[in-house]
Amino acid sequence: MNIIINLNKPKGITSQQAVTKVKKLLGVRKAGHTGTLDPMATGVLLICLNEATKISRFLLDKDKTYHAQLKLGERTDTLDADGKLIETRDVPPFTAGHIVSAAKHFIGKIMQKPPMYSAIKLGGQSLYKLARKGIEVERVARPVEVYNIELLQIDLPYVDIAVFCSKGTYIRTLCDDIGLMLGTGAHVSALERTGIGTFTIDASVTFDRLEQGISAHSPCVSSIDHALSDLSEVILDENNFSKARNGIPLGRDVVMAIPDNVHVRLKDPFGSLFGIGITRWDKMVIERNLNL
Repeated sequence: MNIIINLNKPKGITSQQAVTKVKKLLGVRKAGHTGTLDPMATGVLLICLNEATKISRFLLDKDKTYHAQLKLGERTDTLDADGKLIETRDVPPFTAGHIVSAAKHFIGKIMQKPPMYSAIKLGGQSLYKLARKGIEVERVARPVEVYNIELLQIDLPYVDIAVFCSKGTYIRTLCDDIGLMLGTGAHVSALERTGIGTFTIDASVTFDRLEQGISAHSPCVSSIDHALSDLSEVILDENNFSKARNGIPLGRDVVMAIPDNVHVRLKDPFGSLFGIGITRWDKMVIERNLNL
């Protein structure tokens, strides 16, 4: 069972708890997720089983989509509804124009400072553990890209938005920043991840459905090959396949048309996926061998 499960994570559990439950339901020995969702958040959580755990980094790199609900006029220490209220302000009768204008400031390539309540580690310790002790440390802002923010609904003090963004974007921070731009402050009152790359919420599966059993053809199930379909495929002859299977780098002539530093799907002479390679200036290096 070397597959990826598109799970619709419920509210109230951690991403790791979700992984543990999937392992138990499906009876697999090895599993991991490809991008944490906060306990209060729901939606798409990709869970890689067995050999699929070897490609988790490639899925982690994919763009994300979210539906977020902001509550204006209230800021919390965690930047979401699970946190402690630290500031309140009155909320003026904002129009759609006000919200859209504020959100536009955060569309594009921006520098974003991770929240204290995050899994990022500093000196080997997760920031959220420091935050729980009342310790706040300086965080280095990181580059992320917000491709689009769409206003979905206004029911003040609540505002619903859809966000399309790069990996590493903290929606809690984005919503806090929008609230500060509006002069009221804000926190995330509800959050759903609606997509990771081509994986969508419509094709996800709940725990209840998993308990009933799923087939390899279920919409929530993806093969490793399909999950990496955005990577070019290279079908090798018997000689090169034998070398690659043993981790021996191949000559660059095997992938002449592909630029340097690009990952490719490696396939045997019959077209079956067996590994992932990366092109270098004079060779193609075997980065992952898969036991499928």
